[in-house]
Amino acid sequence: MPHDPSTIAILMPGDMGHAVGRALGEHGHRVITCLAGRSDRSRQLAAAGNIEDVGDLGRLVREADMVLSILPPASAIKLATDVANAMTAAAARPVYVDCNAIAPETVSVAAGIIGAAGAAFIDAGIIGLAPGKGTGTRFYISGPDAAPMLALDGHGFEVIGLGDQIGQASAMKMCYAALTKGTWTLQTALLMAAERHGLYDALIEEFAFSQSATLNAMQNGRLARIPADAARWVGEMKEIAKTFRAVGVPGDFHDGAAEVFRTLARTPFATETRENWDESRTLADAIPVYAAHLDDTGEEQD
Repeated sequence: MPHDPSTIAILMPGDMGHAVGRALGEHGHRVITCLAGRSDRSRQLAAAGNIEDVGDLGRLVREADMVLSILPPASAIKLATDVANAMTAAAARPVYVDCNAIAPETVSVAAGIIGAAGAAFIDAGIIGLAPGKGTGTRFYISGPDAAPMLALDGHGFEVIGLGDQIGQASAMKMCYAALTKGTWTLQTALLMAAERHGLYDALIEEFAFSQSATLNAMQNGRLARIPADAARWVGEMKEIAKTFRAVGVPGDFHDGAAEVFRTLARTPFATETRENWDESRTLADAIPVYAAHLDDTGEEQD
């Protein structure tokens, strides 16, 4: 295939995926997907991204030069398996790019699955807001067959190579998300603890006096709206913990972060999406609701 892929498949067109697809379309690529079994929201986002539904994975792998896997981490291996099976059945081998928030150990499993089907594999980690929602969307990539992805640099996002070793890009994403999402969970946890101790207002006053920049970030950032993403971020925290432990760094903090996201996923706010979340909800509105669900029980998926 040419280094610059002309037809690119996006699996799946969620918040990030549909925006990446739209950006690629605006730079002259044909962008396709498979919406079989997908939700109405996925269909709406695909339409918003001008992404063509080709109906099934067999047709998708026959027509695509490249497949970008962009979905919650818990689904990464299943999708790799499904696409590999479709490649084998269709005798088609587009380049497969795993862009999911998974540990190097997990991405190595995906690489093995795709490699067994005879296709090239690129490890990728996405950092930044989706294209069109801010500046500086960056795809960090690694692997021996990275040229087709490097050719997309400037096509709505930046592509940065980290070398030939599969796992480096995923490790980069894990270390970055350990700070961003890890910070949100730490802040949420301490505010829930203060709420349970009857000290929320007093703590906020102290933060206003001695930690004003941090307080401003908490009050004007994502903390009041993260339940919309909490369920899918549980698995990401587990992948971060796995990434840390693989190199001898304790992973317990991000195990705890996963539990914070489990709590938030039990709140009524978790039914919101990024398209309809309540922009007017304040941190003072949100924390008592979060804290009220700490003792809930139930089975959530990673």
